[in-house]
Amino acid sequence: MSNIMNRLLTCIVCAGLALATHAATYTWSRHNISFETPEDGWVSYSSATRFEIQWDDMVMTVQLYAKEKGNEKKVLKNNLQRKAAGFNMYDTDDAKVKVKGFKTYSIEGTMPDGSRCVIADLVSKHQDLIIEITVNYLYGNREVVDDMIESFTEGKQTEHKEKKQQRIQSREDAERQQQQLEEQRKEQEKERRLQQERKAGKLHDA
Repeated sequence: MSNIMNRLLTCIVCAGLALATHAATYTWSRHNISFETPEDGWVSYSSATRFEIQWDDMVMTVQLYAKEKGNEKKVLKNNLQRKAAGFNMYDTDDAKVKVKGFKTYSIEGTMPDGSRCVIADLVSKHQDLIIEITVNYLYGNREVVDDMIESFTEGKQTEHKEKKQQRIQSREDAERQQQQLEEQRKEQEKERRLQQERKAGKLHDA
């Protein structure tokens, strides 16, 4: 890892985060910005204004820009459209991503290789700064992508909260559970019949 990386970014691995099984928190100390990613990524580039991290099925780039004067919304939306066109993205649309503490403008679409891409511009409310996040990912990873983008915070360290993970049942587990439910249903039905017989005087307790 480069000296620049050591100076600018502090990686803290925290147990119990639900981006994957755990998450890593990166703090860009010069700009007082923190964000989270799945912990098993590897940093491929880091400088004073750019950060890149990769996984087997996903790549995230973070680029910092100074705010431009003028119609902020119009300028950023035009920039997003231009960047999407530069990637040859198609079927583009506004992405449904909101980040607490930032004005957020975003676009999503399909890349020429069939993968997906989200580009989000986070406009700081406290600094003359725009954080541009680009994530290229495969279908099925969108929830993780949203978690990463929405984890960006400014002016304070990210608060870590444990999230419950959903366990996916195997077919054998599902069949076993169904069998147990069926047995419980039969027992309940048997007890119901016994109760009815007791009330009708056909059966007495010993």
